[in-house]
Amino acid sequence: MRLSQMVGQRLREAPRDAQTSSHIFLIRGGYCRPVSAGLYSMLPLGQRVIAKIERIIREEMDGIDGQEVKMPVVLPAELWKESGRWDSVGAELLRFKDRNGKDMMLGMTHEEAVVQLVRTEITSYKQLPVMLYQIQTKYRDEARPRAGLIRVREFTMKDAYSFHVDQASLEEYYKRAHDAYVRVYERIGLKNFLSIQSDSGMFGGSVSHEFMAIADCGEDTLFVSQDGQYKANREIATAKLQYVKEDPKPLEKVATPGCKTIDDLAKFLNIPTSCTCKAVFYKDSEGKLVFVCLRGDLEVNEVKLRKAIKSEFTFADDELIRSVGAVPGFASLYSIDPKKVRAVVDPSAVESSNLVVGANEEDCHLLNFNYERDVPNKEDILVTDIANVREGDPDPIKGEPLKMLKGIEIGNIFQLGIKYSKAMGCNYLDENGKSHPMVMGCYGIGVGRAMAAVIEQCHDDYGPIWPLSIAPYQVHIIGLNYNQQPVADACEKLYADLQAAGVEVLLDDRGGKAGPAFADADLIGIPIRVVVSPKTLQESNVEFKHRSWGKRSELVPVAEVIARIQNEIQNWNE
Repeated sequence: MRLSQMVGQRLREAPRDAQTSSHIFLIRGGYCRPVSAGLYSMLPLGQRVIAKIERIIREEMDGIDGQEVKMPVVLPAELWKESGRWDSVGAELLRFKDRNGKDMMLGMTHEEAVVQLVRTEITSYKQLPVMLYQIQTKYRDEARPRAGLIRVREFTMKDAYSFHVDQASLEEYYKRAHDAYVRVYERIGLKNFLSIQSDSGMFGGSVSHEFMAIADCGEDTLFVSQDGQYKANREIATAKLQYVKEDPKPLEKVATPGCKTIDDLAKFLNIPTSCTCKAVFYKDSEGKLVFVCLRGDLEVNEVKLRKAIKSEFTFADDELIRSVGAVPGFASLYSIDPKKVRAVVDPSAVESSNLVVGANEEDCHLLNFNYERDVPNKEDILVTDIANVREGDPDPIKGEPLKMLKGIEIGNIFQLGIKYSKAMGCNYLDENGKSHPMVMGCYGIGVGRAMAAVIEQCHDDYGPIWPLSIAPYQVHIIGLNYNQQPVADACEKLYADLQAAGVEVLLDDRGGKAGPAFADADLIGIPIRVVVSPKTLQESNVEFKHRSWGKRSELVPVAEVIARIQNEIQNWNE
């Protein structure tokens, strides 16, 4: 391809709203252009990268016996009503009515659609297991799109769905899919990524993993043990906290005027926040007060809480809190009837001794509170981990300090079980003619997000440094003083010979100045660069460099440059 003919300009300034490296360089390098918030058009350079990522994904999915299909972007509401998700998923699901008044939606995921497809095509255990996948447009009506392709509304995803006769078959295939994902991310050139335990969220299922590209701009918080044996995201991470165990001391009420927060209380009493117990209040979907207690130095993990009480919730108002006898800012389970609330207590508040808690009286707290002694009707209280993990907390395996990392979610896999197949009647007949719901798994990769994640890990101050496997072209030829015939002739011959040898080449034939040509080359980020100039040609040489070399380069004889390039590509591929 000739750069003079390529659609897509290089920009000297970063977009005002661009803060991440991938957002800046994808726009400045002419890879994509915004259409609206969270909506992007791919330019030729970007589309070439996307196509290469998709090719790698297809090869790995085919390698684990996947069969490619294509399902509609627009789906009828009745499929999601069958599964029960039509009403449970919020505003991120874009709903609309067609011209006949029928409820429709834009697919943000395709579990229901693939179940509808499979239940018409597969009936016998002899046809299982099977995996179907697609690379398809998705739409999620994201409230706050950000960071270019990392958080968008319309995106391309590879989503795959496997169907099995039982859980054992699913677990065996799940491992194969996990290994295939590792190969995908290695092949596209990610330098640092993790597979971590995660919460299944709206997808359901008992086991799930997220693949995270480690990057400072990542929205997900991860916790990893020093030896890497324990890895989890913040939503489900646990820690092996140490608790102070002492003989119970007598309860004592003290005046704490104006101390409504844990920090104010700890400062007033001159104690660490870990010696206090906080109360946090929510209202569940049925309007009942959710009374949460945990040690004062910890914070509530709302994902854990949601799973514990199996309900959505909002923060409770003071009127609801007072209705059960608690006083906002000075509340605890002391003297509260657990039957009037949904009480959830973190182990940190159970295992710690002699804590300071609210007295359920304005401007008063209690010293030396002990859960086992001071809370009646404990059978009505749920004790479970609902606390956020912090950096430095001991990991749950060996007790070593946890490292906190930031990551970009680039893929996820779920053991769905029979959540969808049972609800939608996707059954198979066993060898005895008995009907059973198929056991399902699902596996997703965000293609555009993967491209952005590669840039976050592979760039310098001037632009992306593409891995050869997904670079838009393998070689970038720059002709300096292109209006001089020897330069033009040398560039054209090299361009033609490389193409004949099967090498993907971009030729900068614009004849501009060296500075802008090199700046454009850095923004494009092609791995191998060859510079042809009158000066180098005087010695029958060209300038050869890798994009990752920075300012370093080598002189290579013109007669040897094609062999050198072929050798470099071969070594890269190995």
